Amino acid sequence: MDRSPAFLAALASAAVPGLDPMSVEALPSTPDQSFDVAFVQDTEHRRWVVRAPRTDVAGAEMDRTVALLALLGRRMPFAVPAPKGFVALAEGGRAAVYPYLPGHNLDFAELPAGPGLAAELGRALAALHNTDRALFDEAGVPSYDADAYRTRRLAELDRAAETGRVPTTLLGRWESALEDVSLWRFAPTPTHGDLTGDHVLAVFEDDSDASTGRIRAMTGWEDAKVADPADDFAALVADAPAEALETVLEAYAHARVERPDANLLVRARLVGELGLLSALMGGLARQDVGAVEVLTTQLRRLDDAVHGVEEHDDYQRTSLAPVGIRPTTRPPALVVDEDEEELPQVQSAAVPEDMEAANTADQGSGPPAIGTVAESRPDDTDDDVSDPPEVSPDEQRAAPG
Repeated sequence: MDRSPAFLAALASAAVPGLDPMSVEALPSTPDQSFDVAFVQDTEHRRWVVRAPRTDVAGAEMDRTVALLALLGRRMPFAVPAPKGFVALAEGGRAAVYPYLPGHNLDFAELPAGPGLAAELGRALAALHNTDRALFDEAGVPSYDADAYRTRRLAELDRAAETGRVPTTLLGRWESALEDVSLWRFAPTPTHGDLTGDHVLAVFEDDSDASTGRIRAMTGWEDAKVADPADDFAALVADAPAEALETVLEAYAHARVERPDANLLVRARLVGELGLLSALMGGLARQDVGAVEVLTTQLRRLDDAVHGVEEHDDYQRTSLAPVGIRPTTRPPALVVDEDEEELPQVQSAAVPEDMEAANTADQGSGPPAIGTVAESRPDDTDDDVSDPPEVSPDEQRAAPG
């Protein structure tokens, strides 16, 4: 149902004692919208936000969110919506009224790299993901372990496949990623669940300098859950420039209590792609023919895009294959034909005493760590010759090196 701006203003007045509306501005209504939302300014020039759920499901989500935000409010380094009053709705449920949170919504596509907003966003996400999950459990929000969440995603994919509107190559791509258990090794984490630029509010000391920005608030917590931390990176992976995404992840990793898993961005990319499926299923449920056709076209375009040229940059790659340890490359062993004359030894250049001592210590330190390449040193030889013969410059050039 569409509620008029005047009706929403009246709800705000009834919910908060002393709130005398002077002006009201309602957000445009769309078929997939769960809430009617309006901004109200009262006679004391205070600004308010009124939200009225459209369905019983949306009302239940709002009630869970209110309980969660009451627990998070003083624990986050940014503000969250805190209702100041409620009013019962005639059709059931209740509307909530919140103080207006100032700030500018972020456009992730324009997010600058380096110190400033990108690093701030990474630290804000880390603060949320470091939260004690017991707070989320107390608020009654959903909670999933890694395997249950993967299975849930697979069930959603099966339902979407039955519509016949998803390209088979995309279905195969997503099914392979969801069935690869190695991709789904993460610690269940408190998440926002639907973090887009529209849900992040930033303020700036200098509006012309993005480096002065800081995260003021996060809104839109209806999808909050204990699940995969990659969910909160999906929009960033889809929209943000590679350099900005790298800044966000570096700041995030530095501030996290637990080190992020290696496949975080891979799953975030998958979550972003699967978002089209959720929108498609919602459009079919509403029988919104126009939205379904648009989403079907977007799926075909995505199919073309992800099967294009693969990027080598980890922040730009489109592959959903798990990130593994890259194999160490070692130089091939020298093979000398038995019939060939043995090549003379080449005398090494003089080595400073301190470096020579370090090399000697290295020989007893065991094999190199994973991801490193063992250096080939002149003293790594089985020969017992202490004084190699002098050789001419021509012989030196002929020796292997």
